[in-house]
Amino acid sequence: MTAGSARRAPGSGAERGAGRDAAGYGTYALDGLPARVAVHEVGPRDGLQNEATIVPVEVKAEFVARLARAGLTRIETTSFVHPKWVPQLADAAELLDLLEPAPGVRYPVLVPNERGLDRALERGVTEIAIFGSATETFARRNLNQGMESQFDMFAPVVERALDHGLRVRAYLSMCFGDPWEGAVPVEQVVRAGVRLLGLGCFELSLGDTIGVATPGHVAALLDGFAAAGVGPERLAVHFHDTYGQALANTFAALTKGITVVDASAGGLGGCPYAESATGNLATEDLVWMLDGLGVETGVDLTSLVETSVWLAGRLGRPSASRVVQALGPR
Repeated sequence: MTAGSARRAPGSGAERGAGRDAAGYGTYALDGLPARVAVHEVGPRDGLQNEATIVPVEVKAEFVARLARAGLTRIETTSFVHPKWVPQLADAAELLDLLEPAPGVRYPVLVPNERGLDRALERGVTEIAIFGSATETFARRNLNQGMESQFDMFAPVVERALDHGLRVRAYLSMCFGDPWEGAVPVEQVVRAGVRLLGLGCFELSLGDTIGVATPGHVAALLDGFAAAGVGPERLAVHFHDTYGQALANTFAALTKGITVVDASAGGLGGCPYAESATGNLATEDLVWMLDGLGVETGVDLTSLVETSVWLAGRLGRPSASRVVQALGPR
């Protein structure tokens, strides 16, 4: 679906009145927003990788299954990263063996390099993601590569994956700010993103890794990609809520035609290589907003809240999602 076909026609706004939403408060649509948004759920990978303790693989498998039952159709399940660097995901192969794929649900995994791709291919994975950096410092800290050499590392991974019929998504981290380098120029982010897409990736997720973005910055970056010939149909957004801006930033992205938003059930997550990165945008908070706007997601919010309450009990702490706090048991 192109951005143009996804947008509502004039006159489809608040007069629609009450409609579907989890708590019965009505839907009030705004002109210029997508009719439907695909939620790319990252909780099982990006969320659980930042846990202080190891989550049992059986709990992870049940978490993924519950997310699918709640209507999420893009669930990033794990990563084939070396267990020395992210021990929380050392059970990637075992987890994939436990999964019972649901019809119509995609289960991408993150791979850092060719060895990670080998392991993914061994497990019959059909979609992978690579994780690049928009800054030199983070590339060296996270990938042990420079800004330029990271593309040399990714190129054979993407080429081999495509040769095996896999879909490849790209993440670009530090798109709005870097804890070591400070503000990141829009032009620098666009150059790196265009390079990743040029390798053959079908989609580029723009990451606010430390949560410093604001709505105007989001609009400026998306405008920068548009000027470089990359429209919103090739892009997704990935916001962290460090400064409470994740929903506002998401709304700004929607007004620019973005129709894929990354989120993490219960607001789980962070980044093990950037200490200032706090939790991801909570999937429940995102779905509440989209439900209220009449934007379709296919996600059952009640079921999703129940899932996050269940997982919070296994993690031994309450969910960070404001919607889970409001709708969950008191």
